[in-house]
Amino acid sequence: MNEYMQLAFKESLKAFKKKEIPVGVIITKNNKVIARAHNDRQKKYNVLGHAEINAIRKAEKKIKDWRLDGCEMYVTLYPCEMCEKIIEECRLSKVYYLLDKKQITNYKHMFIKIEDITLLEIYQKIIDKFFKELR
Repeated sequence: MNEYMQLAFKESLKAFKKKEIPVGVIITKNNKVIARAHNDRQKKYNVLGHAEINAIRKAEKKIKDWRLDGCEMYVTLYPCEMCEKIIEECRLSKVYYLLDKKQITNYKHMFIKIEDITLLEIYQKIIDKFFKELR
């Protein structure tokens, strides 16, 4: 199991416990974690409170640059279109994801699915439970 994706999964559980959409993100540079985040839109009343954006902002502060060249993102759920564009703009090198959200159409070279059946099954149950409880 990929250790960074496991950390992202732990972040998604934090969001789940807070009744946020359970998405978690880890950003690494040179094989070191430089940022971690989860969704907090509800808690902070912020439409931009996506896990990806939260993690990107932390990474930018950590390395003191908005360009995240050489950084890699691990995210539990394939990013929305808004986050895709922000990921493109900040120049992340790679994005690894666990669960498909939609068909990939752009930037195929950047988005790489991690095939971890065990973690995927657990994460799928959490996503399903979250939206079932929401309705």
